[in-house]
Amino acid sequence: MNNVTIFDHPLIQHKTTILRQTKTSNKEFRELVEEITMLMCFEALRDLPLEEVEIETPITKTTQKMIKGKKLAVVPILRAGLGMVNGLLQLVPSAKVGHIGMYRDEETLEPHEYYCKLPADIEERLIVVVDPMLATGGSAIDAIRQIKGYGGTHIKFLCMIAAPEGIKALSEAHPDVEIYCANVDEKLNENGYIVPGLGDAGDRIFGTK
Repeated sequence: MNNVTIFDHPLIQHKTTILRQTKTSNKEFRELVEEITMLMCFEALRDLPLEEVEIETPITKTTQKMIKGKKLAVVPILRAGLGMVNGLLQLVPSAKVGHIGMYRDEETLEPHEYYCKLPADIEERLIVVVDPMLATGGSAIDAIRQIKGYGGTHIKFLCMIAAPEGIKALSEAHPDVEIYCANVDEKLNENGYIVPGLGDAGDRIFGTK
């Protein structure tokens, strides 16, 4: 699929392996999620818009390029997506942050929205939707549908771990959205969890289980 980027950088692979392990503490898990997000962003944000600015070095005045920081929005899918926000803001601190709250029905595996708050000028921005896991793809599909309903057009989706089923579903529902992930795993199990995966990312980020 032309809209999917799977990272093979050794640092990302190494950190993702530690992330998966049962023995990794909540503190370490949070730190790793942030670090992996930062590493992924180098490629995912390659097309951020630039502008020329005049600066003064110790030697002379010169015209150089800087990021137009006002043109980026980060939208985590709550609650696990919150763990990835700081990784992006470390690189682009002037980005605006929206939030979409989704929960998954444990019986039907269908997503349900309970909250949506986006920057007022969302239609003018490069929008990076973040969620550590892409399992069935239902939450990502629904979240991106909502963003498009508010006028968003230039959208990327970042995740740590994806199932083939989720990538296929998201690509088919939103072929215009670029997908970035650190690892594509084997499959979904009968409960809709990614195998081998890393468990529930939200619980491991926030220590709620």
